[in-house]
Amino acid sequence: AEAGGPRGTAPGQQLRALFYALPPGESSFRTVEEVPDYVEKSIPFFITFIGLEFAVSWIQKRKLPGRINDGISSLSLGILSRLPDVLFRSIELISYIYVWNNYRLFELPWDSPWTWYLTLLGVDFAYYCFHRMSHEVNILWAAHQVHHSSEDYNLFTALRQSVVQKYTSWMFNLPMALFIPPSVFAVHLQFNLLYQFWIHTEVITKLGPLEWVLNTPSHHRVHHGRNPYCIDKNYGGTLIIWDRIFGTFEAEDAKVVYGLTHPVNSFDPIMLQLRPLAHIWNTFWATPGFCNKLSVIFKGPGWGPGKPRLGLPEEIPVITGNEVPFNPRVPAYLNCYALVHFAVILDLYTELLASMTMLSQGTVLLRIGFIILSLASFGLLMENKSKAGILEIIRCLVFIGVYKLGYFRSQFSFLGYAYEV
Repeated sequence: AEAGGPRGTAPGQQLRALFYALPPGESSFRTVEEVPDYVEKSIPFFITFIGLEFAVSWIQKRKLPGRINDGISSLSLGILSRLPDVLFRSIELISYIYVWNNYRLFELPWDSPWTWYLTLLGVDFAYYCFHRMSHEVNILWAAHQVHHSSEDYNLFTALRQSVVQKYTSWMFNLPMALFIPPSVFAVHLQFNLLYQFWIHTEVITKLGPLEWVLNTPSHHRVHHGRNPYCIDKNYGGTLIIWDRIFGTFEAEDAKVVYGLTHPVNSFDPIMLQLRPLAHIWNTFWATPGFCNKLSVIFKGPGWGPGKPRLGLPEEIPVITGNEVPFNPRVPAYLNCYALVHFAVILDLYTELLASMTMLSQGTVLLRIGFIILSLASFGLLMENKSKAGILEIIRCLVFIGVYKLGYFRSQFSFLGYAYEV
């Protein structure tokens, strides 16, 4: 710990955190304030493993595991999902700590391995319950569908997250706050999320006996499929035992076709976040009868008047195996342009995370606003929309202005002149 920084933050520990492989002795803390931000500190490993996945895929299949437009879209959605945490403390922790401080029944010891392992099971079971509800309740699905909207399946997809999902998931964790210390919960909340990163890949096939207990790439590929046999299966986060117990497990069989049953055909991260909510709003007002209106919100996304709660399985579109992903033709230079400028935004975003405690609220809001504008502009560029060029010119002019005024800065001072160019 002395050589690598505070306990829990050494590079080797960060790497093992990705695989839920930090034992209780290395990841138990007395207070929430002592718990490292494992997710933020794992960003370099995300980048490394994405590069490794590209290399292995090229060696195995002589093709890359994804596309530039879809990859940028996934990363954009990941950045958007983390921006609220720049301004506010996680609602999952705020609500948990409130229940712990006011309503806990008893207090398990924070430094006991038994507490650690019980929390592992508790957090993962809560995730299973929430994840299953997110597929079976339309208003929750409107948020969660963002994660399923990619027609590729790679490590970029793991970062494709909803902005609003965390504002409903917190409720499922509250029973643990009656007896499990917040510091233990805060560790496992991150570990459960980080574990789900590496299972979003096609370069790993089967993992032998581990398939019986753990959620693996094979199991999770089924979950992301739009084949009829894949729908509403394999909800587990770290463990697959809950699916086996509650009858939602399905082994990988026919080739999985990824994405939504009705693809959204867009790379615009703002639209991907908001359009499902707009669809529910419009359907709510167009559906006659008060009870039917409530059903639009609280029954499954496939529900309609006269149908069962989760809809009719026969209405799921047939998969032929010849499905073509949404992939508008754009000049190669435009893809390169979007890639370079996205790298600039990624630099500004990580610099914002590193320095936000030293910035004024106005500067933080300005940077967040510009990041959102940029991600929306990239999405329109990759769709080759007619007005994308005008928006991009405006964005670049705004960038030059605020950069010259000192509101933006790179983590790498030598890039300052290059950014202006």
